[in-house]
Order: sequence, then structure tokens, then C-alpha cells
Amino acid sequence: MRLINCKTFLLEEVFNNIPPYAILSHTWGPGELTLQDWLSGEAARNKPGYAKIEWSCKQAQSDGIGYLWVDTCCIDKTSSSELSEAINSMFAWYRDSSVCYAFLADVGESDDQAFRASRWFTRGWTLQELIAPADLVFYSKTWTPLGTKFTKRALLSSITGIDSDYLRQPKKIHHASISRRMSWMANRTTTRVEDIAYCMLGIFGINMALLYGEGARAFLRLQEEIIKVSDDQTIFCWQDTQQAQTSSTRNVLHDWASILAPFPAVFQSSSRFFPRSEGGGTSAARPYSITNRGLQITAPL
Repeated sequence: MRLINCKTFLLEEVFNNIPPYAILSHTWGPGELTLQDWLSGEAARNKPGYAKIEWSCKQAQSDGIGYLWVDTCCIDKTSSSELSEAINSMFAWYRDSSVCYAFLADVGESDDQAFRASRWFTRGWTLQELIAPADLVFYSKTWTPLGTKFTKRALLSSITGIDSDYLRQPKKIHHASISRRMSWMANRTTTRVEDIAYCMLGIFGINMALLYGEGARAFLRLQEEIIKVSDDQTIFCWQDTQQAQTSSTRNVLHDWASILAPFPAVFQSSSRFFPRSEGGGTSAARPYSITNRGLQITAPL
């Protein structure tokens, strides 16, 4: 794990005995810093993405924390193995942080309407960044505090559809049904098609190889990996609804023949489904699996 020293602004690599660190959550825009930019020194200060990192370092020092992790410049994205390790570890890194600073670049003041409309709530990667940290503080585009995940939990639940219990106690998300967790991603997007699956790995406790270039197959692979470790049949509770269709997905849904979902948007109305309880006799969920000939399942009709 590579961290920014908040006093020296130098990058330090740590493997064991990781010190307390703050972590930044933000939406990417033009002029973000890469690892190579940061190592170049003074040139990094001239890029638009520098200010929020500087603010985060100063805030961390004020909070008594000596280190900061940022997804833009703490990962060497030229290394596919490092990028894969980082994405598979990211949920844990946000979970284990001392505090997460959520920077809302399009919110200028403490106003619920502007807060609700922030782009931060539409991006795929920020879902885990909202759920995982125990302590999360929101900041405006001028680095003015807007509130915490705890003080805004009712508003956050209204915006995201995530029950406030899961926001207050992130460990509980693994008790939420598969379809409910999928529904949280239904209205979010990512720049790369594959990332709509990769950004959900930690939410389902899944590790898998990253294969950029596989396109929509990444979301199928995610579901196949979930099936290997769960017998929650709500993974099949998705619907081809008008709300789930866009000009780019309509043809996909028209030709779709798999029992697995094509993308998270089809789980938009699936938060109400839950698996049959354990110990329910013949009515309880039975194990199922993906075989070389497809899905093998026994279920009551």
C-alpha cells in the first residue's frame, strides 16, 4: 500500500504495520494526478487535481492523522498486477481508514437539494466509498464541511436507497440479500464497462482477476463468482423494466437469454426480495451451481 506522508507530501510504501491513514473519496475530472505526476514534484502542483489532495492532507493533519491514501496517485496504473491488487483490496482500504473525506466538487454550500444532485451519488466507485468507512465526512468544493455519514444518514438513505442500518454498521451489508445490494448500483455508472462489476467486488466479498477488454462479460463473471459462495437465489430476481432500459441497453435486453442479469440496472426494483430463511425445511433455499452446461438448480415453483 502506498501512502502520502501528510507533512512531507512524499509517497511511502508500507506492507505491514500500516499506520493510521485518512482516505479521499471523489469523482474524477480533468487534470487528475497520476503516480508519475506526483513523483515529478513541483509539476504536480499545477494540475487541477492537486488542490483536493492538499486540502485532504491538511485536514488529516488537523485530525491527528499522518497519512493519506488517494486512488489517483497512490496506485501505479501502468502496472496491471498492481491495479488488480488495488481494486480487489479497495473496499478493505476504505473500511480500515481512520476517516474518509468525501469531496463533492459540484456542491458549493450546505443545501440538501444541491447535495442530493451531486454527481458523487451517480458514480459506481463511490458506492463502496460510501458504505465501507465507519467515519465519513462530506466536504464542499471549497472544502467546507457539509456533515457526516451519521448526521446525514436519513438523507443519504433517501438518495441511495440504502437502509440507514447498513450506513451506520457497514459489516451488516453482508446480511443484505444479493438483489438488494445489486439494487444499490442500479442507477450508477462507470466510465469503463468492466468497472460496473469491478467496483462491486468488496460489496459482495469477491476477489477476481481484472480483464479489461472483456466488456459486459465482467458482470456475468461477478455473478458466477457470487454463486460459488452463496445460495441466495435473489440473484435471479431481476426484471426487464422500462426504467432499466436506455438506448444503449434496449437491444441487449431484447436478445438476452441468460438467467443471469446483463447489468445492475435491471435490479432497480429488486431491493424487496430476500432469501428463504435457514432451517425452513423443504422450503429453505437449496444449493445450486454453475456447471459446464449452465445453471443447475432445484427450486419450488
